[in-house]
Amino acid sequence: MGLELKAVQALDLWRGAIVESVRREAPDLSARQMALVLTVYLTPPPHTVRGLAATLNISKPAITRALDRLSEIGLIRRKVDEADRRSVLIMRTVKGSVFLREFGDIIVAAAAQTESDPAAG
Repeated sequence: MGLELKAVQALDLWRGAIVESVRREAPDLSARQMALVLTVYLTPPPHTVRGLAATLNISKPAITRALDRLSEIGLIRRKVDEADRRSVLIMRTVKGSVFLREFGDIIVAAAAQTESDPAAG
């Protein structure tokens, strides 16, 4: 991709993606929840509360609250680790995969629009 963005252009790209996501009535995720979803889907498993807390430098209770919401809307699910029954694994879902694929498509479309609009920046 030959797109070089200035800070204001990057922000406008993100704004465009968020606005389109809102228009599509996608789940309304906080920045923390989005960071968790992206981490679970874009980095190799296994994922645990402890591991996610360390990776994102967020407290375990904050991770748990965010995961509660993500689980509620079906973007992740929890599963007891059969190897260590004290541990809970954070798993991907089909709904979460679809959500992120569509969100990725929104970002690509916003980038294409930014690239083709010389007045954007």
